[in-house]
Amino acid sequence: MPFESASGRSLKNVLIQDAGYTPYEDWAWQGYRLAILAFAKEYGLKHLMEIGGGRRPLFTPEECAAHGFETTINDISPVELENMKVIFPTACFDISGDISSPEIKKGHYDLIYSRMVFEHVKDVEQAWKNIYQLLSPGGVAIAFYPTLYALPFLVNKLIPESVSTKIVDMLYGFRKGENMLKFPAYYDHCYGDAKKVEPMLKQIGFSDTAVMPFYGHDYFKKLPVLREIDNAIHDIARRKNLASLSSYAYAVVRK
Repeated sequence: MPFESASGRSLKNVLIQDAGYTPYEDWAWQGYRLAILAFAKEYGLKHLMEIGGGRRPLFTPEECAAHGFETTINDISPVELENMKVIFPTACFDISGDISSPEIKKGHYDLIYSRMVFEHVKDVEQAWKNIYQLLSPGGVAIAFYPTLYALPFLVNKLIPESVSTKIVDMLYGFRKGENMLKFPAYYDHCYGDAKKVEPMLKQIGFSDTAVMPFYGHDYFKKLPVLREIDNAIHDIARRKNLASLSSYAYAVVRK
């Protein structure tokens, strides 16, 4: 039986009114947990799956127990799941791949969420189609991803993966160690502009959709001149609601 909102509000209104959405990059990171909790409360969602949760799930087992969540952690990489520092049920499969295996529970999950995963998915439309199958009727899914055409992500898309990896490691030292995997980024359907994303989501069959952009990033924090120019661009884009120049976005859907 579909989950119903007591207030009848849309996904967008729940995100704004309950989670306190603002279009700033800082809020995107700090507010993501608030957004998930707001949707869970509004629609009474209990069976959760984190896509690409790997070794660092968003919630702890204790937090899930406190909220009454039954949470499964998904990842395409068994290495990431094996290195998870806490204990959750796991499901190792590609969210954009074949989900015909009987071990994959279609129609079971009330709330599916991901952080910084969809830029690494080659076929995002298929990923959303699979999510539609995995969701229970009335279930909600939210993806948090970097967007084109923010400069660092546009550059990352255009230059070879080997070059981008060296640049990131040189500037920030990310992903060090033999077990710290770095997945290639494709940015398929990774846009903050709803007009580039929502038609695809609606065609899949979701009953409610929202794409919420965020502006700003810290990739140029060690490059003063470029940082100031880029910050100015994002400030203008935010004030004029130029979502095509956002840095991150939430895509939220309801089955």
